Amino acid sequence: MELAKKKNACLELLLSCFYSLTAMNLFSPPSLDDLIRLLKAWKFWVLGAILGAILGALTYLIVPPPYQARATVVVDFNLEDALPAETDRQHFYYLEREVRKLEEIAWSDDVMQKLSTEFGISVGHLRGGALALSQPADGGWHFYANDANAELASRLASAWTNGFAEEARQRIASGELNSFIQVEVAQSAGLPVERSAPLSTYLLIGAICFLAVSAMGIMFFSRSP
Repeated sequence: MELAKKKNACLELLLSCFYSLTAMNLFSPPSLDDLIRLLKAWKFWVLGAILGAILGALTYLIVPPPYQARATVVVDFNLEDALPAETDRQHFYYLEREVRKLEEIAWSDDVMQKLSTEFGISVGHLRGGALALSQPADGGWHFYANDANAELASRLASAWTNGFAEEARQRIASGELNSFIQVEVAQSAGLPVERSAPLSTYLLIGAICFLAVSAMGIMFFSRSP
């Protein structure tokens, strides 16, 4: 009997919620009056955008994004020397293969373990967001390090860059990579360090989110005429 009573009570609660939502017109498409009401509230939208931007700025100040440092390595595959008589398609496959090998070196256990030992950061954390790699196929490879401490982010990016270059040269010398590949550290000292997300992004997101929630409130939770 008790179980049946509980089931009936739950069913009545669900039905009550459904009727309440239906009464607020949540399941009906917006009417022309709804759109007119939104357009007439232009003062509210201006104020809402300002309030949302303020909330975004407060979020940026209270919980700021981590610092991000960027180091650079120049990778030259020397296609003309490595494959002097091959077609463009073979050049493409050569680049794809060698780039994949270099990416594996950048995230290899040897490189990550050295960083983990030096900075006391777990390998999982390094691979899970503390480090990021962005590179073209041939040219400057950018190594990013993120941390709440700007100095630590700079040191981490520099160490990762130098560790990658050293490991790549060793594998080139051992024959694991094509001998025509050249890896040179272009920037590992005095690195540019800035927040991983700018304040403008927080302002924009705050304004958009506030306006979106406000619009839903006006259209769905205002009184029906």
